[in-house]
Amino acid sequence: MKNLKFVLFLVQIVLFEFGLSAGAKQIQISTDELLDKIKGGWAGQMIGVAFGAPTEFRAQGRIIEEDLPPWEPKRVENAIHQDDLYVEMTFLKVLEKYGLKARSKDFGEAFKDSKYSLWHANAAARRNLNRGINAPWSGHPKYNMHANDIDFQIEADFIGLISPGLPRFSNRICNEVGRVMNYGDGLYGGMFIGGMYAAAFFEQDPVKVVKAGLACIPEKSSYAAVINDLLDLYERYGNDWKKVWRIIEERWDRDDVCPDGALSGFNIDAKLNGAYVAMGLLFGGKDFEKTMEISTRCGQDSDCNPSSAAGILGVMLGYEKIPDKFKSGIPKIADTKFEFTDYSFNEVVRITERLALEQIKMAGGNIVDGKIIVPLQKPKAAKLEQWSPGVPFKVIPVKSNDWKFEGNWRFDNGNMISEDASATATLNFMGVAVAIVGQLGQDGGRADVYVDGRKSSIVLDAYIVKNTYENCLWHIYGLKPGNHSIKIVKRSDKDSRSTGQVITINRAICYRNQ
Repeated sequence: MKNLKFVLFLVQIVLFEFGLSAGAKQIQISTDELLDKIKGGWAGQMIGVAFGAPTEFRAQGRIIEEDLPPWEPKRVENAIHQDDLYVEMTFLKVLEKYGLKARSKDFGEAFKDSKYSLWHANAAARRNLNRGINAPWSGHPKYNMHANDIDFQIEADFIGLISPGLPRFSNRICNEVGRVMNYGDGLYGGMFIGGMYAAAFFEQDPVKVVKAGLACIPEKSSYAAVINDLLDLYERYGNDWKKVWRIIEERWDRDDVCPDGALSGFNIDAKLNGAYVAMGLLFGGKDFEKTMEISTRCGQDSDCNPSSAAGILGVMLGYEKIPDKFKSGIPKIADTKFEFTDYSFNEVVRITERLALEQIKMAGGNIVDGKIIVPLQKPKAAKLEQWSPGVPFKVIPVKSNDWKFEGNWRFDNGNMISEDASATATLNFMGVAVAIVGQLGQDGGRADVYVDGRKSSIVLDAYIVKNTYENCLWHIYGLKPGNHSIKIVKRSDKDSRSTGQVITINRAICYRNQ
């Protein structure tokens, strides 16, 4: 009897964790409708990324007021070559191979061996994985200065697509995949997107869809603060998206900690760009073209954002209701494999459908006479974790007096470069964090780093695998406010794959307390 009670207790825990219970609300959807919505989600992503591709990061801190390139059906062919799609398919392949219980290490191993070009958090993660820093540490800010960047946010669409009405399942998979390259708000970006997709299968009100995504992330996170702000502004100025954009811009487009965004107009922060996805959905009013146009005109990552917005709306509408103007180019390429993948459009839709049905059955659902019974889950917010190195306030170029270079260094195109094993570089700075920015490559060398005279456990290793575009050589945060010194001491060893021993330093970025 005691054993039976214990088993029942464990069952209750599982039911609570995943939102399953005898009293859970059930909803029906036909197999044809589920397939149509999955197809609409993938088509929406393809159309959205191709729609916004010509303007990607060309508008930084401003609305795109000029005319957008006119749409032609053949433009959707560009989606075959877009990282917004083929990177997420790397992770989808892991689920197909290992099943729905795949862990971070499984996703990390697949990502480590990928050959396509990567930037920001993705690039830092692949660099870490190739240095032996495995997932989930590959996305942790201790090793990844881009932890709050957009990367997982643009790769989480598939997770929502395989989780119809199942936001807790979506969050669980997000927690495994997202930690490969992100942390904190960077992780929540993917959970927000995945939660909106999960809701879009059974909800036709864009406001409720956005709120469903919001319910998947911690209420006290900075990401949630931006989306809550947006929702409040939408209630007040629902007919004027440009006014809302300007307020969001003033309040939230600042202090991007990414080394490329620090003290510049460039902003690849997940939460700001996530707001642009939500703006398209809220102000687009279920108009497919208007939704994409608003997310695009918001600027910054203006192909990724309309891709997610159109993907979510594509689920709400279903493939058949996406305007022919936009989807007419898809049949021609429906059997063409996306770059670096084993999947064509038709194949990825089929695999997504299979995994979605597996998750529905895992949740306690069933299929009866062509009708799928889905036990809807209530969203459960992830645990709160927040990270910021501080506010970037100063850039120190290598020619500044704050730097001192000893040994054999040469100055070239704004950089100090050395292959000399005895070379040292010393930086004196003020703040609570610093990022050393330079160049990494296949000829990179190594250096020890001393912080205020104490040797860091993290080696500066400038080697990086091909097609991995990262420029943060080394960083540290959590220092006491005040003056500090960093001493970089060139080493004689290198990664066994490196063709040289080059260290290239361009600048340092200093951060102060918020």
